[in-house]
Amino acid sequence: MKRLLPDRYLTPIDLADLLGVPVETVYQWRRKRTGPRGFRVGRHLRYDPEDVRVWVAQLMEEAA
Repeated sequence: MKRLLPDRYLTPIDLADLLGVPVETVYQWRRKRTGPRGFRVGRHLRYDPEDVRVWVAQLMEEAA
């Protein structure tokens, strides 16, 4: 069964909860430019759920 992503932009905490990783890992991905594409709204970091889905799909393809 596929897990549905929210219809709203994700915070770093949302992303960490969704993927089951510490929030610091999300920030490390951003610093290293290895995680899903994020953007800033003022000083707040957000992630588009579709970008997260594409990023996860790419990881799964590389692992296959």
